[in-house]
Amino acid sequence: MSKWLSQILSVGLLTSFSGMNVAADDKEPAQKEGTTNRHFEFTYATTVKGLPPGKMARIWIPVATSSSVQKVTMDKDSINLPGYKIGQEKQYGNQILYVEAKADDKGQIPLQVTYDVKRYEVKTKGSPSLKPAAGEKIARLLEPDDKVPLVGKPLTLLKDKKVANDPMEAARLFYDVVNRYMRYSKEGKGWGRGDVLWACDSKYGNCTDFHSLFISLARAHKIPAKFEIGFPLPPERGAGKVPGYHCWAWFLPEGKGWVPVDISEANRHPKLAEYYFGNLTEDRVMFSSGRDIQLVPPQKGPPLNFFIYPYVEVDGKTYPPANVVNSFSFRDLPK
Repeated sequence: MSKWLSQILSVGLLTSFSGMNVAADDKEPAQKEGTTNRHFEFTYATTVKGLPPGKMARIWIPVATSSSVQKVTMDKDSINLPGYKIGQEKQYGNQILYVEAKADDKGQIPLQVTYDVKRYEVKTKGSPSLKPAAGEKIARLLEPDDKVPLVGKPLTLLKDKKVANDPMEAARLFYDVVNRYMRYSKEGKGWGRGDVLWACDSKYGNCTDFHSLFISLARAHKIPAKFEIGFPLPPERGAGKVPGYHCWAWFLPEGKGWVPVDISEANRHPKLAEYYFGNLTEDRVMFSSGRDIQLVPPQKGPPLNFFIYPYVEVDGKTYPPANVVNSFSFRDLPK
């Protein structure tokens, strides 16, 4: 193990908490010269339906928080359910809103949270400078996930290819291999789970499938890599609905800072393939990181594959996602 990695692994662990101060700090993230930013309002709304009136349900949703690339302020008055708590899980530091609530006379439980977000474009080419955060568990980001093995089938994609010792060069190889091997599509069934073995067999999928395969290759070559998920915004300014999530990945070259990749967007927009190795647009907001998530307080069900949509339990069992209706929307604000 390198001295660099040993130093990172010695950082103290994150601790759990509950309370209302969900922003990392009140400081504006430093904006790199030549980058752009976007200021917008984002509303995360969900309604649990199909319950008997008065039935109790446990609800968890991810909480967007401030970081080195986004400044987030939660509108506390927008949360329409009393008695909620916000906690932080230990593995990745994700913040989670939890509430126990009873269904109304229509058998429904609505929940809504609105955020003020300022998101910054990320440009790391040439001089990656986004250092690991205090408490970030780099050792975990070298391990397999339930659906992300580090041996076997994914490594066959590198057959007859020379993997450079330099982690930046190696990561670029993995980026190109995944981009050429995979095709962005949501046809049929099986896509969207970030299942590396399925992706290797199908050769198509969405952002979770692309980035899970990249993370598998990076970690297999001792390069820390992490999964982030949130929501995309259309590049055109304005307001509207957001149909669903988007995810991307980061890798950590030795002696440098975190470097992002958005391979599914590169696949969808080939002219931007160079850009999306090392850069991210400001047209997004991140809600959570990591895989195999243990919620706070703990859920009765198994760890979550990833955490972007609400998770609900009734009578100690996972409530059908089909009965949880989500609505996400944005509205651009003055810079």
